[in-house]
Order: sequence, then C-alpha cells, then structure tokens
Amino acid sequence: ALVGYVHIADVPIDPPNEKVLSYELPATVAHGKVDYLEVMGFSDHHLTAGIWYRFLNLGFRLPAGAGTDAMANYASLRGPVGLVRVFLDTHGQRTPAALTGALKAGRTFVTNSALVGLSIDGKSPGEVLSRGGRHPVRISMRSPVAMDHLELVQNGRVIKAFDLTGDRTRLDWSGEIDLDAGWVLLRAFNDAAHPWVLDVYPYATTSPLYVDGNLPPAAADAAYFSTWMDRVVEAALARGGWNSEQEKTDILAYLEE
Repeated sequence: ALVGYVHIADVPIDPPNEKVLSYELPATVAHGKVDYLEVMGFSDHHLTAGIWYRFLNLGFRLPAGAGTDAMANYASLRGPVGLVRVFLDTHGQRTPAALTGALKAGRTFVTNSALVGLSIDGKSPGEVLSRGGRHPVRISMRSPVAMDHLELVQNGRVIKAFDLTGDRTRLDWSGEIDLDAGWVLLRAFNDAAHPWVLDVYPYATTSPLYVDGNLPPAAADAAYFSTWMDRVVEAALARGGWNSEQEKTDILAYLEE
C-alpha cells in the first residue's frame, strides 16, 4: 500500500497545552508506517511544514505529497479539484508503479501556484549527497502569480533567500553553498492570499534532498513529539468503549513504544 498522512495542522499544535490530543501521527511515523506527508492540502501549509521539519530534523526521511480534498458538490472550502498538486519525477514513465515509486522516493514538489526546481551537485529531491561541505546548487521558479519569497531551507533554517524582482514570477540561479548533514529543500510562498489561487495563500515546496553525516542535535524536536505522545497515551487511557482488553493492551503498547 501507499500510506500518506493528511490534514496535519490547520491550527498550531502545542502538545502540553492542548485540551485533548489524540492524533497519533508521531507514533505512526516512528513505527515506519508513513510513506509521505501531505505537506499541502486542507491545512495551513506553514504550520504543516513546521511539523514536517521536526520529523526531518530527527532523521525521518518523509517526502512531500499533496491533495486538494475538495468537496466537489459544494462551491466553497478552498477551491476546486486540482487546486493543490503534487508533481512526480517518474523518469518519463506513466505506470502506477512509477507514480508510486516516485512519491515514495521523494522525487516530488507540491504547489498551489509556483513550479519550483532544485538540483544540488546534479542530484534532485529525494536523493542523497554523500557528504556535507560546499556544493554547486541550481534553483528555478516559474509562477502564474507574483511570489513574495523564494528560500533555500536546511534543517529548518533559511540558508539563502533569493531576491525576486520585476513581476516576481520567475527566477533561475546557480552558485555554490555550504551544506551540513541533514536535509535541504526549496520553498516559495506569499504573505497573503491571492485572488487567482483559491487557497489560504500561494505556497510551494520541493521534497528534501538529504546530506549524509551526523545529524545536528534536535532535542527540542524530540521533546515536542515526546510530549505529544504523552498526551496521546493520556487520551487513550481516558477512553472507554474498547472492543476488548486485548485491543486496549495492544494499542497502548503501540503508542508507548
């Protein structure tokens, strides 16, 4: 099967202060059951990406997917089918296996507006650089609407922001950048909504490229998910209505692990 997580965050998730937190996303990721995250969909893209970045910082190599989740018989709620899209590099193949393989491998970018391209030392999103250090980088952007920001992000931090001038709909750049172990991606976004994009705001991101080596410490991200899981276990213990004691035992063991 191909397994993705959707609707990750439309409002901030603050684990210690949530009234109830029963969303088991961290457990499912930690158990290796997730092939991709719907980084764009019926959610807030920045908030969702922030949680995605935490997983990436902890070494979980999760590709970006997307889905509109349009209510096609209802003329509201974030626009029509195809508003939010995932683009797949299938090496020219159009078979179901090629589509699934490209998504699982992270050869993707997701967008409701700009098309974004990233290449580092000849490698593309989903691929792995064998070492850190200085690497040649090429980026590109094409958009039907003016974009406010285009940024190269590594390990959750902006390492280069590109100046968008003129009509702010296109940019090509090549140069060299120093990279640490971890992950790097290209993203574009606007500060506010645009009338041509029936979403909360224009946004696009590639999946990460990965840089082998010792990951930098991410204690705050580990603590965030640890507290999240404490709250999920708390919510599970507070529930009744289990089908059996064995079901309850198995679920709690899954969450505690």
